[in-house]
Amino acid sequence: MTDHPDRHILIVVENLPVPLDRRVWLEATTLQNAGYEVSVICPMGRGWDQEYEQIEGVHIYRYPQPFEAHSGIFAYAREYGHALWHWFKLAETIWERRPFDAIQGCNPPDLVFLLARWYRKRGVRYVFDHHDVSPELFEAKFGRRGLLYYLIRLLERMTFNTADVAIATNDSFRAIAIARGRMYPSDVFTVRSAPKTDTFLPATGDQSYRKGAATLIGYVGVIGQQEGMDLLVRAADYLVNKARANVHFLIIGFGPAHRDMIRDVARRRLEDRFTFAGPLYDRALVDALNAIDIGVAPDPKNPMNDVSTMNKVMEYMTLEKPVVQFDLTEGRVSAGPASLYAKPNDPIDFALKIEVLIDKTSMRWDMGWLGRKRVLDQLSWAHSVPNLLAAYARLFEKRP
Repeated sequence: MTDHPDRHILIVVENLPVPLDRRVWLEATTLQNAGYEVSVICPMGRGWDQEYEQIEGVHIYRYPQPFEAHSGIFAYAREYGHALWHWFKLAETIWERRPFDAIQGCNPPDLVFLLARWYRKRGVRYVFDHHDVSPELFEAKFGRRGLLYYLIRLLERMTFNTADVAIATNDSFRAIAIARGRMYPSDVFTVRSAPKTDTFLPATGDQSYRKGAATLIGYVGVIGQQEGMDLLVRAADYLVNKARANVHFLIIGFGPAHRDMIRDVARRRLEDRFTFAGPLYDRALVDALNAIDIGVAPDPKNPMNDVSTMNKVMEYMTLEKPVVQFDLTEGRVSAGPASLYAKPNDPIDFALKIEVLIDKTSMRWDMGWLGRKRVLDQLSWAHSVPNLLAAYARLFEKRP
């Protein structure tokens, strides 16, 4: 452990509560274990509804969950205005308890820089934790650009301009920070997201999810428009009604397209082939994922997904599950030989790739073994820890 008794880090996240946000929780506990004091501001939700609690030494301050914006500038103003008000209020509460030396802002949205600029006059530095490419995320979600898109581009530019150091989730994001964000390469650090290999351990899992099917296919993550759930249902339709495959689909997660997906499944008369488990956490999540034979990531190819690391792919690999996904740049970087890659946005080819793995059990085992080995050798959180600590060492080397 490295002692930093004089350093206090404030982490701000808007879209998930902590410790449910696994990346932020790994960052927070890693910094805490390295000797920093860590406080977190985040929304309530999903059972994490205490206004304040201390877990593993991390101080967590939560505010009521805002209404999630789906479209329109006024909806976004309502959601993010609510978050901003609570960020400033809670930050002052935390400052009164003990002043912080740095703010780590996790996007989306690209708005934490406003809080950072307010505290810069007190000598506080800013770390931008780049989770999503916000302009591409907006375009993928709404299928258009327009005024709000260009406002998001401006906010991204101001975020990079404010940041003393940036943390990128992969090398594609690092390239964006350097090229589009105009940051010095020495100030941008790649800190990949990955499960902890000591808790994501391969096992038999909860076989009750199988529902008597020969092959259980699993999805975990957000059930949203940009995650390609419509493409997954179309692939399932082909497998069941054309290929006559004896399969069952386990869907784990929550999101704005959840009801639309259930309606799509019902319209195609596939209800008996799908189980919607809702969000699962900790042991329940690992037990469910261990039961599946194939992990799927139907995220369509678009400017956002092509450069994004999908946490679900990393989770499948860590549990020795072969993966089927569309052919995305960062998807290949993550999975390598542990995945089959379908033609972009083609649900029939996606189904055919699943069918290959249904028919070739030994291929599934080999790919699963290669996936976990890849995580252990190159991609686990243990490999990201040195870069995270180096980012903070660089931050405090610089003049405030």
